Amino acid sequence: MAILAWSMSGGKAKDNGAAARLKSRPRPHRLKREILARLSRAEGQLRGVGRMIEADAYCVDVLQQIAAARRALDRAALMLLRDHLETCVADALAERDSRAKIEELIGVLDRFLA
Repeated sequence: MAILAWSMSGGKAKDNGAAARLKSRPRPHRLKREILARLSRAEGQLRGVGRMIEADAYCVDVLQQIAAARRALDRAALMLLRDHLETCVADALAERDSRAKIEELIGVLDRFLA
């Protein structure tokens, strides 16, 4: 599996030498915008957590900020999962090439829910 570093500002993949995998159908602009907004929110919250730790903020306040960042990331992940099911998995089912996609999805869910 290729390990890629993605630039949120440029949206380009920085490849480690392996080919980047792209969706067969592009995500709708609105979905991209919503996911990027949630990721930006989580990124800001995580930076805030770092500042709170540096400032010796009260533990419960830090934990609340961590929980907020996790919610933002979880929501972004669920949006991506829904898109994956509606496009990539649906296309594989239509092409009768579903076994590999289903196994891939199970692996993703195992990592996501663990």
